[in-house]
Amino acid sequence: MQASISPAVPEDVPELAELAAVTFPLACPPEVTPEDSAAFVAANLSAARFSGYLSDDTRQVLVARQDGRLLGYCLLVLEPPADPDVLEALETGRALQPSAELSKFYLHPEVHGRGVAGELMEAAAGEAESAGSRSLWLGVNNVNVRAQSFYRKSGFQTSGRRSFRVGAQSFRDLIMVRQLGSVRQ
Repeated sequence: MQASISPAVPEDVPELAELAAVTFPLACPPEVTPEDSAAFVAANLSAARFSGYLSDDTRQVLVARQDGRLLGYCLLVLEPPADPDVLEALETGRALQPSAELSKFYLHPEVHGRGVAGELMEAAAGEAESAGSRSLWLGVNNVNVRAQSFYRKSGFQTSGRRSFRVGAQSFRDLIMVRQLGSVRQ
């Protein structure tokens, strides 16, 4: 399946928020309640938050679409992390500085396994590299084996762990790192 990948524009915001409400719960571990998942989406993936991401020079939202329909999105954070666990993982792992965070990476379940994720990943890596990043890092839940497999296939390696909270639950996510461009091994 061939998708068109481009930076998100303000007109995409309502559809981005709708897609986030569908896709975020799919990546959550089973113990995350629907209420906690919905609260996380409302606090972090609402239309207002996406509008803020689009107006922030340290954020880049890319969207994948086909025939005008949004299929997926990702959010790059182009500033150093503040979390000490992440900083340690990046320092002791394979991260080259500066390193961009792939903070969100979601596709509609209807397009899983159709190649859109690979297209979006390569576009995100290209955007991060164009912004001056030498590596890309992300956090993924330690029980989300499907996502971990995709990230490894995309060149990421585990570098450490961090805490990630959804509602009352705190999880120990894996930190994974991918080198970019000519330094990629």
